[in-house]
Amino acid sequence: MIHITRKEHFNAAHRMYREEWSAEKNFEVFGKCANPNWHGHNYNLFVTVKGEVTHATGYLIDLKELKTIINEYVIEKLDHKNINKDVDFMAGKMASTELLCIEIFNQLKEPIEAYEGVFLHSVKLYETENNSAEYFGG
Repeated sequence: MIHITRKEHFNAAHRMYREEWSAEKNFEVFGKCANPNWHGHNYNLFVTVKGEVTHATGYLIDLKELKTIINEYVIEKLDHKNINKDVDFMAGKMASTELLCIEIFNQLKEPIEAYEGVFLHSVKLYETENNSAEYFGG
């Protein structure tokens, strides 16, 4: 079994807050991330797939195909967008890095696994240089 990872990048804004809470409670829980004027990140996304190498091509999956899937199902929906307002697969969800990572995994699983013998292993999302979340499905 081999693991192949593709890195992509996107920029997006979000706000951590709960509408049912007061501004004070949101600030107490989420700090600066509850800023009513939003804030943004330069996200780095790592998508790892696994499976067996096809001997005819020497590939698990053509990385151009993997790039196309990631761009179509994730990057085009997130890049230069407001995660809270513009991203269909995040509607009604808290825009945390953890939940965003899980939902990106969910977006990619079916189109990646449509390729015979290719399985989505993990999605790792860096919000900052120091903060990331990784999801293996579940």
